[in-house]
Amino acid sequence: MLKPLLAGLALALATPLYAADQPAQPDMARLNALLQGNKPDSVQPSSIPGLYEVVIGSQLFYLSADGRFAMRGDIIDLDTQQNLTEARSNGLRAKVVNAVPESDMIVYTPEGKTRHTITVFTDIDCPYCSKLHSEMDRYLRAGIKVRYLAYPRSGLAGESYRKAVNVWCAADRKTAMTQAKAGQKLPAANCDNPVAREFNLGNQIGVQGTPAIVLESGEMVPGYVPAEKLAQLLDAPGQ
Repeated sequence: MLKPLLAGLALALATPLYAADQPAQPDMARLNALLQGNKPDSVQPSSIPGLYEVVIGSQLFYLSADGRFAMRGDIIDLDTQQNLTEARSNGLRAKVVNAVPESDMIVYTPEGKTRHTITVFTDIDCPYCSKLHSEMDRYLRAGIKVRYLAYPRSGLAGESYRKAVNVWCAADRKTAMTQAKAGQKLPAANCDNPVAREFNLGNQIGVQGTPAIVLESGEMVPGYVPAEKLAQLLDAPGQ
C-alpha cells in the first residue's frame, strides 16, 4: 500500500513544470460513457497537477488527465495539515442539505436567539434518536435549532418508513414525533410526504446510521451527542 502511494506522490512532485500546461478539463470520454447522458456538476483541476476534481451532487472523486483512472480518497496538504477533500465534501454536503426547504422538515426552534442550526437524519425506531429527542429542551436552551429529516434505516418498505409517514401526516407533527419516539402507536395516515426523498438524500450524502447530525459547515457527526458537548463543538473555530 505504502510503496504505490509514495511512488504516486513522487511522480506528482517530480512533474511541477507541467502544471502550467495542464488542460482545464481531463479527457471525459470514458466517464461520459459511464454516466449515460448525465453530466457532472463540476470538473476542475485539483490541488495535485494532473488530477481533476469531479463533483456529482454531493459526491466527490478524482480523475486522471487521460480520463482512464478515477479515485476516491483524501488529499491532505502536509504543509497546512488540512484535509482538502474533507473541507470540499463538507461544503458540498451543506449545499445539498440546505437546498431542502424547511417546509419539508420538522423543525424545533429556540425561543430566544438561535446560535446554531443542525440538521438531523432520524429514525423513529432508533434508540439513540429517541435519546436525542428526549433532550430536545437542552438543545433549544443551548440556542441550537434542530431540523429533522427522515431516514428510516430499514428502507422504504419497512415499518420505520410507515411510522415516519404517520408522523408527517399527523395534524401536529411535533407532538406526533414525540409520541412516536416514546413508543406510542400513531393512527395510520397517508398524504403527500417527503420521507422517501429524504431517505434517498441521506444515502446520497453518506448517512450510514442514525442519528446523523449535519452541522452548518456540512460536517457530518454520527450518533447521539449531548447538547452541552454539541454546543462546544459548534462554537469551535472553523465551524
